[in-house]
Amino acid sequence: MKIKAAVTNAQGEDFILKEVDLAAPKANEVLVKIVATGVCHTDAVARDAAIAPLPAVLGHEGSGIVEAVGAGVTRLEKGDHVVLSFAHCGHCENCLIGHPTVCETFNDLNFGGVNDDHTHRLSQDGQPLSTFFGQSSFGTFAVAHERNVVKVDKDVDLALLGPLGCGIQTGAGTVLNKLKPEFGSTIAIYGAGAVGLSAIMAAKIVGCQTIIAVDVHDSRLDMAKQFGATHALNGTQVDVVKEIKEITNGGTKYAVDTTGVPPVVRQSLQALRPLGVSAIVGVTPEMNIDVHNDLMAEGKTMVGVIEGDAVPNVFIPQLIAYFKAGQFPFDKLVTFYEFDQINEAFVDSKAGRTIKPVLRIS
Repeated sequence: MKIKAAVTNAQGEDFILKEVDLAAPKANEVLVKIVATGVCHTDAVARDAAIAPLPAVLGHEGSGIVEAVGAGVTRLEKGDHVVLSFAHCGHCENCLIGHPTVCETFNDLNFGGVNDDHTHRLSQDGQPLSTFFGQSSFGTFAVAHERNVVKVDKDVDLALLGPLGCGIQTGAGTVLNKLKPEFGSTIAIYGAGAVGLSAIMAAKIVGCQTIIAVDVHDSRLDMAKQFGATHALNGTQVDVVKEIKEITNGGTKYAVDTTGVPPVVRQSLQALRPLGVSAIVGVTPEMNIDVHNDLMAEGKTMVGVIEGDAVPNVFIPQLIAYFKAGQFPFDKLVTFYEFDQINEAFVDSKAGRTIKPVLRIS
């Protein structure tokens, strides 16, 4: 079938809306009419650093309506409202024990450019286009394996829900699924973008007594307070480690770094109390740490977390339930753009003018 898609032709180039071909879903796959899709930093990295084969149709936070199902699909049917999330094999040891975010073939399935069966569904003028995250949601339709398609309630605005498939799932899941802070505990969130603000909302849900937001933009710190931060620190104006230790009488028990900035990652470790845990979710380059003083001497833990250590078909409906109960107002992060404003959405996101851009596709 013919669809409209935002094609990334070469590294660093703007997205171009084009008519492309999308093949029908094969066994265990579904065809989804995309209603909206989030714009994520990972899409920008894929465009600018070519972490997936190009040309490609990027996008990995899609939401839409099931249009057709392939042979063997049992969980979904035409008309279902769905959110698309990351691809995983479903049968390796990590998938089977409930950790599909570290699927043994995660990188191949999400960044390899092909679908689950190692073939392409997208093409232009007879030449294949790479798939991204097993979905390629920057298009009017997408084909995805049923494993990474999550059925959601029909009484929630479907256009809002796409970011639950990656960025918002990452922030909230890191707190709720991985760190699991005790009621009354202390936590610092470094970076108050969409991922960090989602982590702050999650920390409030579980009853953290002290929630410290750290960022360099006062506007984002003000927003962090609205979502549950008890303290907000501008890293350009204060000694973050000193301030946190004074606020918490010795350091936080938990931390989440969403920035990937090496000096900030070190702050997240240094501002922990003994036996504290820092979860790193930002894409961080090679960096140096003082293993003895930053980690070992006080029994601290530094752990990497992908996609909030979530099982999307379980976790995304939970987040929606929190949203419906008024406990997880992630809709306040969203700014909508039309599909043909895709390049503007990426510029605004990079500049910090928008927390979470969402493209209305159809």
